[in-house]
Amino acid sequence: MIASSYKRLATIALITMLGACDSLPGRPKPADLPLRPSAITNFSQLYSENCAGCHGADGKFGPAIALNNPIYLAIADDVSIRRTVANGVHGTAMPPFALSAGGSLTDKQIDILVDGMRKNWAEAANLADGAPEYASNGAGDSNRGASIYAANCQSCHGIDGKGGPAAGSIVDASYLSLVSNQYLRTITIAGRPDLHHPDWKQYPSGQPLKSNQVSDVVAWLVSKRPPTPASQL
Repeated sequence: MIASSYKRLATIALITMLGACDSLPGRPKPADLPLRPSAITNFSQLYSENCAGCHGADGKFGPAIALNNPIYLAIADDVSIRRTVANGVHGTAMPPFALSAGGSLTDKQIDILVDGMRKNWAEAANLADGAPEYASNGAGDSNRGASIYAANCQSCHGIDGKGGPAAGSIVDASYLSLVSNQYLRTITIAGRPDLHHPDWKQYPSGQPLKSNQVSDVVAWLVSKRPPTPASQL
């Protein structure tokens, strides 16, 4: 009987000791444990870890297009932005982020990114009222584009786009090889307010650009892009 009592006491002591392990100093609480990558649902964290390196810490002042630009967010719909985030842009530095395309983000996380951009950086007023269409319905004319460039862009980017007193070259082979036609169109329409690049209605000519004129300027820029080697087609 004494042995049985000792056995019960030993069992109680063991259970008490094991239970105390959960409260040992330094033991992390469940809330302190790191989240699985697929479980992150905070916009700021998702953006910081996946987008800030190219688009800037607050959606601006990065090497890629400024996402913190109300005009960009007004002309580009959610479907277009989501498609770019999910699938990337082939032939450019924009990679795919969707799991289904080889990336690391779930569909829900991509939705959080798109919704977060609008919630944090879009403005209630439609700043892009009357803006050219985000996507072009046809190819522009590079000859007309040369004239439009001279009237609207040359004063900053210099003759032939090789750099001027206020901005650098936009016909550099490396630059044009890294950006898509849509990127060039988006910048021409929405500008880069963080870098003092005008939008479609603020160019030196004083006349807002129309959709076909934007297409023509893009065609002129594309004509300066070096041909893609056959081995990369």
